[in-house]
Amino acid sequence: MRRLRINHLTVYQFPSLVTLQPHRLLLRPREDHDLRIESSTLTISPAHRTRWQRDMFDNSLVVACFLEPTRRLAIDSTVLIRHYDEMPLDFIVEDYALHYPFQYLHEERIDLAPFQQPVYPEALAVLRDWLASLGLPGGRMETYVLLDRLNRSINRDFRYVVREEPGVQSPAQTLARRSGSCRDYATLFIEACRALGLASRFVSGYSYVPATGPGAASTHAWAQVYLPGPGWKGFDPTAGEITGSRYIPVAVARHPETVPPVAGSFIGPRDLSPSLSVDVQVTAISAS
Repeated sequence: MRRLRINHLTVYQFPSLVTLQPHRLLLRPREDHDLRIESSTLTISPAHRTRWQRDMFDNSLVVACFLEPTRRLAIDSTVLIRHYDEMPLDFIVEDYALHYPFQYLHEERIDLAPFQQPVYPEALAVLRDWLASLGLPGGRMETYVLLDRLNRSINRDFRYVVREEPGVQSPAQTLARRSGSCRDYATLFIEACRALGLASRFVSGYSYVPATGPGAASTHAWAQVYLPGPGWKGFDPTAGEITGSRYIPVAVARHPETVPPVAGSFIGPRDLSPSLSVDVQVTAISAS
């Protein structure tokens, strides 16, 4: 079991008074049998009202509505979790899906169909050419081996870059540039899986990197693929590994651009440009 504290501070500074429109916050980790939340605090200024909701994917989100004009917006989230997924490779795929290609069971296909449809259909041809260059799908092979090869190929063959601009590169852009951020890598992996007929989805959250010392962390993005038996299994093409207890999922989505941690708008003078600072820390703490 890994016990982690996640601190996520977002601050917008405005040159003049603005009126903040409702903001949608995705900051609370997704709880399941592998992840439990011990405590959670959310501090927001200026004065506001909050409303907690669940979206169609069962992500936990809060909508903040602001009560006064401001020059500063601060959103400070602290969550303490216990993460039990310390053996991510300890799973068994159902016999019928053990080897690719396979068909999902009839009763699952309707629900999984949206996660098999490409978000970037214009990239389908170039994706298939790229997959063919990797020898995928090739002949009959173990489903996990196929996914692991795809995951490691992105990690090995592409150059990771930090991109500050919002949004996600299309798979065609990432393939042409041979580089991208974690969200670009995840999108490429997801769309490649969908081209192969495998249900996949985008995950946003946090990662803990103990090798770089206390407090090392970042917001992060990776992919999940639906495997009959274990269910939605995480693959991180940025690291070339299957996800375990150092990954903290916050939100899942079919489309990679729909789950930013903070989303909202403001009304103010024309051409006003706020400054933004984000500080994320994920710290391992001793079990009590």
